[in-house]
This record gives sequence, structure tokens and C-alpha cells, in this order.
Amino acid sequence: MDAAAEELRLRRELAAVYRLVAHFRMTDLIFTHISQRLPGPDHHFLINPYGLLFEEITASDLVKIDLDGNPVEPSPHPVNPAGFVIHSAIHEARPDAHCVLHTHTKAGCAVAAQQGGLLPVNQMSMEFHNRVGYHDYEGVALNLDEQQRLVTDLGSHPALILRNHGLLTVGDSAKQAFLRMYYLEKACEIQVTAQAGGAPLVIPSERVCEYTAQQLTGEGEATSDFEDHDAYDLAWAALLRLVERIAPDYKN
Repeated sequence: MDAAAEELRLRRELAAVYRLVAHFRMTDLIFTHISQRLPGPDHHFLINPYGLLFEEITASDLVKIDLDGNPVEPSPHPVNPAGFVIHSAIHEARPDAHCVLHTHTKAGCAVAAQQGGLLPVNQMSMEFHNRVGYHDYEGVALNLDEQQRLVTDLGSHPALILRNHGLLTVGDSAKQAFLRMYYLEKACEIQVTAQAGGAPLVIPSERVCEYTAQQLTGEGEATSDFEDHDAYDLAWAALLRLVERIAPDYKN
């Protein structure tokens, strides 16, 4: 696949993710970002145009920027360079983080405000057991000197909880970053709902939590009688069918 065809494919996949984030109500008006690294040595990325709702974004709307958040080709849309502070640091430090997805949801912000962070109260949350970092709040992320601390706190994890702020996931593709965020968000929703009941929470043992995490992520030595290697690919195919039904213009 040549560079132009690959960029178009990535634009359409990222636009689909923007529409899915809107559909599942994980947006914050025109704020927050999902960024996608483009192949090649130039460190170029795709990001949302500043001012558009996620439900409006199409493949051609996405702005190509450099590692400093500056457009590298003409675009009718502005970008918010300050919003790329978090993303650029992670992209630069994590070669595997082809996509970085950041949200400010009600449930995500609620868990980010809790001292105990994400708890293993449900199977969905166990995907992230011992696999999520925490970054203490330092104010609105507008200062470059915060970048190294962000990167250090994320480490090699697939997810980061920004305390008093929100959630972040990374992936080797936009679809992986989205699916991780979908289940991280669900885990937070379940936790907040369980806590609202007021009854003591049942927390499985560390052994069970780590075993389940290995089952769900494929990391480690956990073995099961049955395995499901196609789950995420099948889920993504179903999500693409959903986008085609509710927002077929995303590919434009």
C-alpha cells in the first residue's frame, strides 16, 4: 500500500473512532483529542480540527500536524497546539503508541478523583489490573515541563488515569485505543455505580485479578481451556457496521 492510500485508510479509521466516541457519549464538546501517528520518518500525526464536534468530523477534516502540534499542510481548520501537549509527549516516548485517546467523561473523572483509583470490582476493570498508570494533577496541561512526568507515569501501560482530570489510552491502532477506552470507561461506570449502592465491595484476590488480566490481555503465562483470539477484531468489525449505519459520511 502506498503512502497516500495508507494515510487515507488511517484517516477513515480515526474518523470512525471520533464518531464512535461521540456515539457512546464520551465527548467534551470540542475539547479532548484523539491523535494518530502517520507512517514515515517525519513524525506527522492526524488530529481533530479545533472547533468541530466529534460527531461532525470526517476523514478529510483531520489535520496533519508535526510533533509540536503545527499544521504541516494547508487546512481550512485551526488546531489547538496546547491540546497536543499530552499527546506529543506520549507519541515521542512510546513508539508503540500509534494512537492516543483522551477523554473527560463523568465516570472517568469520578474515578480519577478517587484516592484508590480504578478498583478490580468487575471483570472489565481487571483488563487494567496492574496495567494502568496514574498522573497527579498539575493544572491545565499547557506546560511542556509536565511532559516528562506524564511519560514516566504512563510507563509501558496501555492506559493512564490523570487524577482530577480524565482517562487516556494508547494503542498500536485507533481501533485498539478505542476498544481499550470503551472498556476502561465501562469499568469506571461500573465502579461508580457499585459504590453508589453503599454496600461493601467484593474485591477478588490479587491472584485472581492478575490471572484474569493475563487472560484478557494475552500477557503473562495464564492458560485457559478455551481461547478467543478473534474477539477484538470481531468487535471492531461490528463497530464499523454501526458507524456505517449512523454516520456514513465519516469516510468523506
